[in-house]
Amino acid sequence: MAERQIQPVHIVGGGLAGSEAAWQLASAGVPVVLHEMRPGRGTDAHKTDGLAELVCSNSFRSDDRETNAVGLLHEEMRRLNSLVMRAADVNQVPAGGALAVDRDGFSAAITKEIAAHPLIELAREEIAVPPPEWDSVIVATGPLTSPALAQSIGAMTGEDQLAFFDAIAPIVHRDSIDMNVAWFQSRYDKAGPGGSGSDYINCPMDRAQYEAFVAALIAGDKTSFHEWEKSTPYFDGCLPIEVMAERGPETLRHGPMKPVGLTNPHNPQTKAHAIVQLRQDNKLGTLFNMVGFQTKLKHGEQTRIFRTIPGLERAEFARLGGLHRNTFLNSPKLLDARLRLKAAPRLRFAGQITGCEGYVESAAIGLLAGRFAAAERRGEPLSAPPPTTAHGALLGHITGGHIETIDAGPRSYQPMNVNFGLFPPLAQMPTKAPDGARLRGPAKAVAKKRALSARALADLDQWIGGARIAAE
Repeated sequence: MAERQIQPVHIVGGGLAGSEAAWQLASAGVPVVLHEMRPGRGTDAHKTDGLAELVCSNSFRSDDRETNAVGLLHEEMRRLNSLVMRAADVNQVPAGGALAVDRDGFSAAITKEIAAHPLIELAREEIAVPPPEWDSVIVATGPLTSPALAQSIGAMTGEDQLAFFDAIAPIVHRDSIDMNVAWFQSRYDKAGPGGSGSDYINCPMDRAQYEAFVAALIAGDKTSFHEWEKSTPYFDGCLPIEVMAERGPETLRHGPMKPVGLTNPHNPQTKAHAIVQLRQDNKLGTLFNMVGFQTKLKHGEQTRIFRTIPGLERAEFARLGGLHRNTFLNSPKLLDARLRLKAAPRLRFAGQITGCEGYVESAAIGLLAGRFAAAERRGEPLSAPPPTTAHGALLGHITGGHIETIDAGPRSYQPMNVNFGLFPPLAQMPTKAPDGARLRGPAKAVAKKRALSARALADLDQWIGGARIAAE
């Protein structure tokens, strides 16, 4: 089939999922029109008009492909010609065992690639209702779907959309941090991609400082909700720091402020009661974001309270934290196994609006939506990735992997990061180490993860090979 005979696929949303879907389609020889409403219409969280802008953290989390499910997803995406992973690898910044990126460089790289591709047309416009003549559409509007489009989706599905609040962490200028108090160190000195083992800035607190800080968080003046927003739940993977503090005085020091695996070189004999970590946010190393400090405190309160943290007394903030509303579908009920809306199969959905959680997961579902749409457009068969792969496990969760509960309604389906709990169990659990010793405790758990990852990559390679043969 000649390329000029193939009608374009329309993608609504130029975030990670939409950009990745466009790349996969164009790479398969299918023309694309990518519709992005910014800068004509902004959102509560975006600051630029760049594609694939990272609005919360700049971390893609662990890059360990052997024992971490998101690291495995990274590797699978690399093998599937992911534009998002290519841009992330080129723009990585030190972050211990994580893959973090220079957010401006990352967005610029993706915007440049998309704009330069001859089969991709970038249309800067808001799409409230996909026109009926568009016979193949991918909706990848993410957690910040415009109200008009959300309303039209609701009308098509007959379902109320589920919404929760997602909070953004502050970013601090590196030269405003007092390094006579703070120090560089990764937890347990672990070095990750592009890292040295000393990739985080650590700010220590003693017990009195920690208790005063928790009290200030709880008492601080916070963003007010509209009446219709008050019953909207948070997603536990991105709770505001003050909401965590309200759950108990020890919650933070067993969460984002845990002091384990770190030693203060300024005072090595004294163990900190709690530690605030900051992770590099740009390639120049001039900006650091406060790990786990997403917040709904008002801006003045953030400046006042966060400057009580030792080492941050004179902190200058490049960006203060914020709050935005998130929206996602009851996907297991509404979508089929190829991410098509059952009520209107011309529409596919991708990214966080499907109920996956996280940058990498969002891009991965965009990758699959793009491949499904390309195969459909070209009249070629394409099976879903095996459920033993990270992509297949995530797809399975979105399209039917949740547990139905009686009278629970759509809230029985919740956003999910990729994790080994979504994978089918091994046919045979590893029992012995390479040296023949019997596996026990943590060593057994690590061996299980390695076995799951090895199986996933082997099955993915077989799936890729099968898809290549089918296309020839």
